[in-house]
Amino acid sequence: MLQGTGSDVGKSLLAAGLCRLFTLRGLAVRPFKPQNMSNNAAVTSDGGEIGRAQALQARACKIAPLADMNPVLIKPHSETGAQVVVQGQVLTKAGAGDYQRLKPTLMPRVLDSYHRLASGAGLVVVEGAGSAAEVNLRAGDIANMGFATAADLPVILVVDIDRGGAIAAIVGTVAVLPEHERARLKGYVINRFRGDPALFTPALDIIAAHTGLSCLGIVPWFAEAALLPAEDSASLGSGTAATGRALRIAVPRLPCIANFDDFDPLAAEPDVSLEMIAPGRALPGDADLVILPGSKATIADLAFLRAQGWDIDLAAHVRRGGRVLGICAGFQMLGRSIADPLGVEGPPGAVAPGLGLLDIETVMAGDKVLCEIAGHDGDGHPVRGYEMHMGRTTGPDAARPLLSLEGRPEGARSADGRVAGCYLHGLFASDPFRAAFLGGLRPGRESGMAWEPRIEAILDRLAAHLERSLDITAIERIAGE
Repeated sequence: MLQGTGSDVGKSLLAAGLCRLFTLRGLAVRPFKPQNMSNNAAVTSDGGEIGRAQALQARACKIAPLADMNPVLIKPHSETGAQVVVQGQVLTKAGAGDYQRLKPTLMPRVLDSYHRLASGAGLVVVEGAGSAAEVNLRAGDIANMGFATAADLPVILVVDIDRGGAIAAIVGTVAVLPEHERARLKGYVINRFRGDPALFTPALDIIAAHTGLSCLGIVPWFAEAALLPAEDSASLGSGTAATGRALRIAVPRLPCIANFDDFDPLAAEPDVSLEMIAPGRALPGDADLVILPGSKATIADLAFLRAQGWDIDLAAHVRRGGRVLGICAGFQMLGRSIADPLGVEGPPGAVAPGLGLLDIETVMAGDKVLCEIAGHDGDGHPVRGYEMHMGRTTGPDAARPLLSLEGRPEGARSADGRVAGCYLHGLFASDPFRAAFLGGLRPGRESGMAWEPRIEAILDRLAAHLERSLDITAIERIAGE
């Protein structure tokens, strides 16, 4: 089990790299994260949803993602409230205090998923959540040492040296753990190192003197990590830059933004500048395209969008002839209204006026659509991805669908075709669709990037990177204990 000295120290990426490394060595590897908090989710092959990071780790293992790989997924929809997904399906909504009371009851289902997954594996790479040092949350813990104890797992600590304080992070984590949990620690990994590793050698003796732990490797900075799907918005930057006259795509960064890895293939295009527009900034007036992203709190994020004045920016963008695309919640926001009669995301009965850029209406339903699906756009370019939503959208503009998915129309377009939306996540991973879509923004543009092979190649290079940096023999020995 990999546990961190803090959040966003690179546990997910290391787990993915180890999954690919040991898979290439011929082992049947499975990823597992008992509890995840993220709105960046993926649909599984067995009809559930899990954190995006575990879906990437499953890919690193060259297998389809399963709900058991992330049995508890917490999807925040406010500062203190979240949807709780257990073994792939929505269980309840809970506030922070409510979840702390609920958490101890979830351990049997977490262990059930873990043992079912492990029964068919030669190796399970388990990822903790947040920090192992959060002893104030230890009661009923299912994410870190609580799970490691219940499943009887050895633990490797991961620290991000790039943020500074690596020595204190390791020593402090060990210091606050009770003795029986310290005994599970088998070593640590220094992650995201820049410069000459020899400069850190004296620190190894200092850490050993205070903790008795040895270093299992110093992992240099892996720049291509930015091209892999991020686990959550803690890793979400301001966007990418491109040289020359780039296609400029703007995405407003909503508080409960979800499934933002939809835009990774766009950001990877060499002639595309994809900008995540932070609160307090106007949407750029010269953008070629504005994309409204998914959200876990559609009505609340729509109100936030208006409070930022982004609705005014969007209206001006459209008047100038600009293009707008909405995906999932962003699609819903583009319509005339959004109603939540069952209180799926907020107070029951809430109705929010939409942006009015599409002639559609959305009603939140009680059951969630979760499916992997494929199809094509109006010109026959193939698309593949997943749907994950609780809204049902209808209206005149839906008579001009953006896509056809397994024979049914999906999405909507305005009469002039400049405003469009759909529920399909992952559509830009299709090279033919992405090339045609961007070509529509700039006629004559050509794209030769192959997205899926690129991800596979990065995972292979990540595995080789870890093979050079880590004491894999020691890690194999620890895993066999």
